[in-house]
Amino acid sequence: MGATEAASYEEQRRKRLEENKKKLEQLNLPHLSLALRNATTSPKTSPAKQLKRKISQDGTPIVLRRSLRVANLPEANYREVTTDVVARPRRLFKRRDLDNRVYASDEAREYAQTKAEEVEAGLDSKFPSFVKPMLQSHTTGGFWLGLPNQFCNMYLPKKDATITLIDENGEEHATTYLAHKKGLSAGWRGFSMYHELVDGDALVFQLVEPTTFKVYITRASEYDGS
Repeated sequence: MGATEAASYEEQRRKRLEENKKKLEQLNLPHLSLALRNATTSPKTSPAKQLKRKISQDGTPIVLRRSLRVANLPEANYREVTTDVVARPRRLFKRRDLDNRVYASDEAREYAQTKAEEVEAGLDSKFPSFVKPMLQSHTTGGFWLGLPNQFCNMYLPKKDATITLIDENGEEHATTYLAHKKGLSAGWRGFSMYHELVDGDALVFQLVEPTTFKVYITRASEYDGS
């Protein structure tokens, strides 16, 4: 797909976003949301009950025991005990500047596509595979990856399922496969950003198990013009 088709796709997507925005304004949803937020009030908390203790004649409190079995035991301490919380490390992704998108040249795009096809040709043919060129919608903004219809009909589940993507380093990434849309949704964004995919890159998907793809990446940025 050339730069002209990619630009046409982005223009159609922009028009759809504007139409959706107008529909939301017609439904008056922002005002309804504000009204609901103002109507929501937090319940009042009741005052804490005071604990009462019996006082002896000399003014010292009498400690009550429920049985003689625990009379000689030290008084229980119910003060709150705090423990240190170990924070799990989180991978932080940089937010991509959608206004500064860089589109791959036709030459760089074709280079990555050709290299991906060479990789696919060297794979074991007993595992089905396909090449998927990356567009802006796959790597920025929407983060949705449509898969080839014929491949999905032949090899992938007929119902929504979790599909695992294994990169060339053996790292696994879980994604959600939407059967009726024939594509990857949740989880694909993390995979794309983790591997810094951009417009023009090409990926080889090799189905090594019913719901597991081995993924090979070829970079458009490796094109040097020679």
